[in-house]
Amino acid sequence: MPDPRIRPIAPADVPAVTQMVYDLAEYERLREECHLTPEQLHAALFGPQPALFGLVGIQSGGDTEQGIVGYALYFVNFSTWEGVHGIYLEDLYVRPDQRGAGLGKALLAALAEIAADGGFARVEWSVLDWNTPSIDFYRALGAVAMDDWTVFRLTGPALERTARGNG
Repeated sequence: MPDPRIRPIAPADVPAVTQMVYDLAEYERLREECHLTPEQLHAALFGPQPALFGLVGIQSGGDTEQGIVGYALYFVNFSTWEGVHGIYLEDLYVRPDQRGAGLGKALLAALAEIAADGGFARVEWSVLDWNTPSIDFYRALGAVAMDDWTVFRLTGPALERTARGNG
């Protein structure tokens, strides 16, 4: 990691990151939809076959759980058109009192480095259309909105009906 404030997530970081997931859900006005437990996050990150990966951002001079002020959680996807993997950034969050110090940019730079070093085609993510500060931040980095694409999701009863052939 080129920025000393960024490091891979460790098991001891899970409680702090779980709390920040809830902080992000609150910011996104979706707190009631967040049900993550520290045990679930730990299993996803550190289980026998992890499919989720993470980075944490540390407050300057901090190296304990209390020093964690941001995180990025991501997983590997695959581009059939490019024929190589990519990274899907599930969450990027920096505590409000730590914004403006370049930590969000450092987390994205670390992800870009992981993608570039791995020969991956891209890093992609979703952002709520009303989240203008984040959209402006991403555009300033050179990220391009995929306005021609619409995200779809099967969940809850629709997921169950489709899984049972009743969709």
